[in-house]
Amino acid sequence: MIVCRSKAEIDRLRRVNQLVGRILADLRGRAAPGVTTQELDAYAEAQVRAAGAEPAFKGYHGYPATVCVSVNEQVVHGIPSARTLVDGDILSIDMGAKLDGFFGDCAVTVPIGRVSPEAETLLKVTQEALFMGIDAVKPGARVSDIGAAVQRHVEAHGFSVVREFVGHGIGSALHEEPQIANYGPGGRGPRLSEGMVLAIEPMVNFGDPAVKVLGDGWTAVTRDGSLSAHFEHTVVVTGDGREILTLLEQDADKARELLPHAHL
Repeated sequence: MIVCRSKAEIDRLRRVNQLVGRILADLRGRAAPGVTTQELDAYAEAQVRAAGAEPAFKGYHGYPATVCVSVNEQVVHGIPSARTLVDGDILSIDMGAKLDGFFGDCAVTVPIGRVSPEAETLLKVTQEALFMGIDAVKPGARVSDIGAAVQRHVEAHGFSVVREFVGHGIGSALHEEPQIANYGPGGRGPRLSEGMVLAIEPMVNFGDPAVKVLGDGWTAVTRDGSLSAHFEHTVVVTGDGREILTLLEQDADKARELLPHAHL
């Protein structure tokens, strides 16, 4: 069942998603050569709990940490460890929190030190694809319009969209209906209505779209060993478009630079 949230519920969703956005921005600044992914996770959990919130991922189906940290060929759900980040890595950080009964969810991929031009392009295109998908969100549009916009942009640049993992509705549960694929034709699926809250999260591979899950039961990697990037925002459908709940004010200008013709 797809739920359309009331103004009061959206206010609560805005608070938790802004919290997630702020902590993720801090993590973005802390991710650097010499830092371990465990250190990033410990910082994230401390900040979540200091705000009176709970980590959304920790304990979810047995996941052991506050953030998912996926390095280079790791696509999603990488587990924090003693691994030290090195110059040239790319790091995807995905985190969620629960506050006042509602969930926030956001992800970003960051360069560690100086990365290759190919990695820079992958990150840029994946972030642009996220905003292309967000720009497709408006009352009366179809759910599949989001994925169609993402796929069109990604494949125009020679990259591929991961099929196995998709975006989702979010609210009083971390994962709600509808599922939001990042590929496929537009004009299909449920119509978007004011009050629907969506976590849109393209995962894009430099090479082939195929992935596999490692023996830890969580970490998904590209089958061909190519780099992968992941960006996510939580968005609410408004009367005339959308509001990005996880977008911080200081990042709004950057978003408009990426897509000057999008209505963000």
